[in-house]
Amino acid sequence: MRLLSTFLAMAVAAAPAGATELIGTLKRLKENNRIVLGVRDGGPPFSYIDNDGRYIGYTIDICSKIVDAIKVEINAPDLRVEMNPVTSSTRIPLMTNGTIDLECGSTTNNPERQKQVAFTNAHFVTTSRFAAKKAKHITKIDDLKGQTVVSVAGSTNIVQINKMNSERKLGLTIQAAKDTVEAFLLLETDRAAAFVMDDVQLSILIALSKDPAAYVISEDAFALPEPYGIMLRKNDGPFKAVVDRATADLYRTPEIGAIYRKWFESPVPPKGINYRFPMPSELKRAFEHPTDSPDPASYKG
Repeated sequence: MRLLSTFLAMAVAAAPAGATELIGTLKRLKENNRIVLGVRDGGPPFSYIDNDGRYIGYTIDICSKIVDAIKVEINAPDLRVEMNPVTSSTRIPLMTNGTIDLECGSTTNNPERQKQVAFTNAHFVTTSRFAAKKAKHITKIDDLKGQTVVSVAGSTNIVQINKMNSERKLGLTIQAAKDTVEAFLLLETDRAAAFVMDDVQLSILIALSKDPAAYVISEDAFALPEPYGIMLRKNDGPFKAVVDRATADLYRTPEIGAIYRKWFESPVPPKGINYRFPMPSELKRAFEHPTDSPDPASYKG
């Protein structure tokens, strides 16, 4: 009996952590053998569709590493991965109602959003600026007085524009586009004098445009640098612990540098465009010291 008791005790100790104690999202993933990723159709190089109809991108690669860690945690090597398209307006509702489990795009992590959802360690750091046509000679925020500006509905940039408009009494007409593609089209066709967005996304859209040399990005910024985070449901500690551990482990290795260079400093499909966007110093520090803080000061040197 002593031998049997010892054997059973050893077997329990050797079992995967949490194998019989899964709760929340981890339990549901195990029971359904399925995880749903919220993805963007047209947000290169973070998340978009290639010519073969596959979702690819920088954040997709990171989410794939998270999924690998989840498979091990819940002992589900054949866990099915499904992609569910989201937009700036639908991503939070689809997260809170349980439609998606991880949001793999370019969502700013800020205190207001943390009231509704949680974020894992930052995977990007960016600053809100505006793009305009060089021919318009609009280079500073004060040059926008009385102009029409556009940004994406549901984005933090809309909030920043409204705040700046009120503080500086700019008299702006503010348009809300459904996505970055529509917003850039309004700029391209002169229906908006400026497009306010995160600088990396403006750089990407300009590189993809018909005439990249026709545009300029402002030096003036609407806010301090802010982090992007992969979203997950709030108040699910065990699931967040797995995701945080997976991202922190990845960010502290040279592999994250290779993933970054693949998408921001190399030709990417489908057009083979190199966005030539070197890793910001704030992001390097965020990878060295992973954090899910929404405070821009956490990412300063």
